[in-house]
Amino acid sequence: MSTRIQSLQARRIWDSRGRPTVEVDVYLEDGTMGRGIAPAGASTGSNEAIELRDGGAAFGGYDVQKALANVRREIAPTIIGSDALDQRGVDQKLIALDGTPNKGRLGGNALIATSMAVLHAAAASQRLPLWRYLAGDQPVLLPLPEIQIFGGGAHAGRRIDIQDLLVMPVGAHSMDEALAMVANVYRAAGDLMSDAGRRAGVADEGGWWPDFASNEEALQMLTRSIEKAGYGNGEVMISLDIAASEFGSDGVYRPGLEGRSYQRDEWIAVLLDWLAKYPILSVEDPVAEDDTEGMIAFTQAAGAKVQVIGDDYLVTNAARVREASANKACNAVLIKPNQAGTISETFDALQAAKACGFSTIVSARSGESEDVMISHLSVGWNAGQLKVGSFARSERMAKWNELLRIEEGLGASAIYAGRGALPV
Repeated sequence: MSTRIQSLQARRIWDSRGRPTVEVDVYLEDGTMGRGIAPAGASTGSNEAIELRDGGAAFGGYDVQKALANVRREIAPTIIGSDALDQRGVDQKLIALDGTPNKGRLGGNALIATSMAVLHAAAASQRLPLWRYLAGDQPVLLPLPEIQIFGGGAHAGRRIDIQDLLVMPVGAHSMDEALAMVANVYRAAGDLMSDAGRRAGVADEGGWWPDFASNEEALQMLTRSIEKAGYGNGEVMISLDIAASEFGSDGVYRPGLEGRSYQRDEWIAVLLDWLAKYPILSVEDPVAEDDTEGMIAFTQAAGAKVQVIGDDYLVTNAARVREASANKACNAVLIKPNQAGTISETFDALQAAKACGFSTIVSARSGESEDVMISHLSVGWNAGQLKVGSFARSERMAKWNELLRIEEGLGASAIYAGRGALPV
């Protein structure tokens, strides 16, 4: 039976924040179907693919009727008849049809939902799990998780400036053990917040809502949580997503909790002081996306000891990754499919990073869905790391639970990446 695309169906559904998003079903001539759902970020890089929103009064301007119409009227006629097994060929048609560098005409949300649906349909047509379809006969690793314990920044009403305070179970020997370790830390953090009278629910990605007087107090509480859970000797380490573009530009940083402005070198000194005091192994977007000088300086100072991740700085773009490598501006890249706009461009960014010797972290967004594709991408592409959010809320747990199923399916050949996934 043919794996050519027969039809598409697009609909509005709702993401984990209760906002509209785009869902696309792709049907093949052989009767198989694939479904893609566009995620959405809160803290976004200025150079990532643009979500097409309707504006106006409905749903705070977040409706997606224009993007849905573009799927039905332009995207569907263009890719019907294409072979779903030719992902790159389909994606190239989508890119050419949009015709803009940032997917702004048809909408990055319309394009990524379609591209994801094609990939799901292709794997289904081959009767293979998506990770195996991607990996072929190549060996794979189960990724080291980065899991949020406290959510801040744009994910928690900017209650603290650091956007994500996460843990990495580097001392685990399997995915099952890794997730159990994080569950213990997450519970310990909740208990400590309750004991302090500061437990007030969770932020956008399921991490505990931060109620701290300073950013450093949050770091202290996370360190105590790891210790309370019974982990020492580097078994569980800290990862920070600073998301510094949210409070810095032009080399000046104004974190709200610090009560002052910092010049670039002063802000980097603050971060280096945290690295000296706390068990931090990874730092994402330590400075703003417009601060290449700052990225280079921080990586020069800390890159031999910690993973330095570019997110807003690199926006899942292969050319930007190669430029960052040439400048020695970081040593890792966050991989977010909706930043790129198509699966093929996402893969190109990951491959460029590997060629540069960077570590790669497949990542969810703060506005997520029940789709578990990124779990499969992290395994099938051998990314080595996966960042989904916290250890709560079903749209997050669906991804972690899928990794347990993949581990079980691999059986004796399952290998957990652990600390070996890091560049340091």
